Amino acid sequence: MAAPTKKAFEAFVSKIPWTLASREMKEYFGQFGQVRKCVLPFDRETGFHRGFCRISYTTEEGLQNALQKETHVVEGSRLQVQQNRMTVVGQRRSRERDDS
Repeated sequence: MAAPTKKAFEAFVSKIPWTLASREMKEYFGQFGQVRKCVLPFDRETGFHRGFCRISYTTEEGLQNALQKETHVVEGSRLQVQQNRMTVVGQRRSRERDDS
């Protein structure tokens, strides 16, 4: 039997300056709702993060609150925030397909 599909309440954030860490990102985005997880991938060669992250909220409301804010500025840098178009199927991730 296939695992049930659950929609993830995730935002994709880009243009993150290298001076910010996941702790600051989670703290900033926590003002919009309870953050479940912040994934800020690092580059193995440079040791710096790659300039983008995924913020997972516990509720859709938290995600919508973050998306409704027009400008996100953290430490003087303007972040680009959009809804992450991924679904979670059990433990695996797959891209959503728009069949329209």
